[in-house]
Amino acid sequence: MTEVARLSRRSLLLFAGAFALVPRTALAGAQKYEPLADAVRVALAGQIADSRPPERPFTSIDDRLAYLAWMGEMSERLKGRIADYSARVEFLKTLDYESARAGLDRQLVLGLIQVESNFRKYAVSVAGARGYMQVMPFWTGVIGDGEPRRLFEMRANLRYGSVILRHYLDIEKGDLFLALGRYNGSRGRPQYPNAVHAAWKGRWHYDAPTRPATPPAAPKA
Repeated sequence: MTEVARLSRRSLLLFAGAFALVPRTALAGAQKYEPLADAVRVALAGQIADSRPPERPFTSIDDRLAYLAWMGEMSERLKGRIADYSARVEFLKTLDYESARAGLDRQLVLGLIQVESNFRKYAVSVAGARGYMQVMPFWTGVIGDGEPRRLFEMRANLRYGSVILRHYLDIEKGDLFLALGRYNGSRGRPQYPNAVHAAWKGRWHYDAPTRPATPPAAPKA
C-alpha cells in the first residue's frame, strides 16, 4: 500500500480543502526533540551510520532505462535551482538512493525539499534547521556522530531527512499528513502538509514513460 493510500479520510479532506491556498514561500520549521526508546535510537543510528555508497542496483535493462529517463527529466526541472550539471546528477542519484532506502516516494522528497529549503544546500531556518531537508542539529547528537556541521553535506542531510521522515511515518502509522506535521514541528496544522503535497503532486509529479510492448514474433511458414 502506498503512503497516499494510507492517508486518513480527515487528512485527505484537509489536503483538498486548502490545496488552492498553499503559500509560495518556504515553510521550513523544525522537528521537535522527543526522547526515543533505546531500541528505536539504536535502529535509527544504524541507518544513519551505514557507509555504503549510494549505488542503486538494477535487476533489468528496463529498470536501468527507467532510472536514466527519471534522471534526465528531473535534471531539467532542477536547472534553475542547482545550476551545475554534475552537482544536479550527484544530488538526484543520492536522493533516489536515500528515498528508496527509507521507503519513501522520491517525488515526495523533492516536494518536501522545495518547501523546506528551495534546494539551498546551506539554508538555515530561524529555528536553526539546516540544509536541503532542514534537519535540526539535535538529531546529530541523538542518532549521529554529534557533528551538526555535517548537515550541510548533501548526502548526510538527505540521509538524516529521509530517515527522520520515515521514523515519523512509522510513529503515525502511515498517516502522511500527521508525519509531515511532525517533520515541520506543526503536527495537526494543515499549512505545511498542504504545501508539500502541492509541490509533490504539482511541480514534481512524474509519470514514468511507458515502453512499447514487444510485437509478437511472426509465425513461421
